[in-house]
Amino acid sequence: MAAAKLDLYAKHKDEYAATGEPALVTVKSARYLGIHGKGEPGGDAFQAAVGALYNVAFTVKMARKFAGRDYAVSKLEGLWWVRQKGADFMREPKSTWQWQLLIRVPDWIQAREVGAAAEGLVKKGKSRQVQDVELVVLNEGRVVQMLHVGSYDEEPRTVRRMSSFASEHQLAFHGKHHEIYLSDPRRVSPDKLRTILRHPVA
Repeated sequence: MAAAKLDLYAKHKDEYAATGEPALVTVKSARYLGIHGKGEPGGDAFQAAVGALYNVAFTVKMARKFAGRDYAVSKLEGLWWVRQKGADFMREPKSTWQWQLLIRVPDWIQAREVGAAAEGLVKKGKSRQVQDVELVVLNEGRVVQMLHVGSYDEEPRTVRRMSSFASEHQLAFHGKHHEIYLSDPRRVSPDKLRTILRHPVA
């Protein structure tokens, strides 16, 4: 009998609970595949990075599956910021946005597996950008979290509600803005996109 496939969202469901109202959530340390970049979301650099990230994610997953320990590939996530300290990235030109795209992986995935996956992909003719994918650990701790329904350009109104909620609890944003993409923008109209917005607070 085949072992059950690990679903990280089911295992950590409390961390992904989000409604149309802001809430405080404690997020434990988590392991991700990540790739850095700069520029407008959806632009050429962004799309190339998404492709590299998913190539590595599925290669690592399949290697583990063949070894007898299967898991579901998680949804795309992203950290967003600008270089200017203290600046609200959403108010800055999108061309200046910095990002780190992420896909959560089980805690037992190791850096050597990621490197081996990238090396194998390059040998098969994939872009060397797959070698930019690395294993990263986030330890966000206490966060304000909320479900945003609508286009990405309308996120500032949701973030303002999250910030006000934090202030009401004598907390303030710190660290990087975090998004978890529940919808595929290629298949869902902008007004129906569902995105979990998360921001660490202190």
